[in-house]
Amino acid sequence: MAEPRTPTPDEIRALVRGIVEATLAGQPAGTPGAGASAVSAPAAVAPAAVAPAAGDGRVAIAIGSDHGGWQLKDTIAKQLTEAGYAIHDCGTNGPAAVDYPDIALAVARLVADGTCRWGIVLDGAGIGSAMVANKVPGIRAANCHDLSSARNSREHNHANVLTLGARFLGEGLALEVVKVWLGTAWGPGRHAERVEKISQVERTYAAGAPRGGAA
Repeated sequence: MAEPRTPTPDEIRALVRGIVEATLAGQPAGTPGAGASAVSAPAAVAPAAVAPAAGDGRVAIAIGSDHGGWQLKDTIAKQLTEAGYAIHDCGTNGPAAVDYPDIALAVARLVADGTCRWGIVLDGAGIGSAMVANKVPGIRAANCHDLSSARNSREHNHANVLTLGARFLGEGLALEVVKVWLGTAWGPGRHAERVEKISQVERTYAAGAPRGGAA
């Protein structure tokens, strides 16, 4: 009889992820009711065991938009609420012009201080909001424009803030991007090691490292 083949690390991770997803999917807490459809509460959000939550145990998400995406922001927030998340709405809530740096900072702060587990920011292109959010220590914001970039930003880069360009994404695609982003676990191993190097860069400059050209 042939010796059984030893599974590869990737196969083991896939098996464990499948078990976790199947287990968490069966829990009644945080699952949507019959009316929820477009975005379901993901089983694979990691690390769910330590996710900041509202008083009733729901995972907390901060969301905000400037005037370029407030309607899409409201749609996403509604779907996430129906899916069982606790939403912290950072505005804006109408077409009057506001500055995207203010909104992005408000969302990033709630994630950085632990009030919320994840953050979602919308503006016209999603680029400026990512730049602002990434100035906040502890934030890894990713501007995602499709399902592949959403998945990659989570698995490879451990993104904790998602930024979206409301002028470039239709409602259906935006909702799918959010669903995939929230449903993709942070990758272990080499991915975690590389993300730690990102954090090392942040700590170095926070400590006042010499700038280029300094003696």
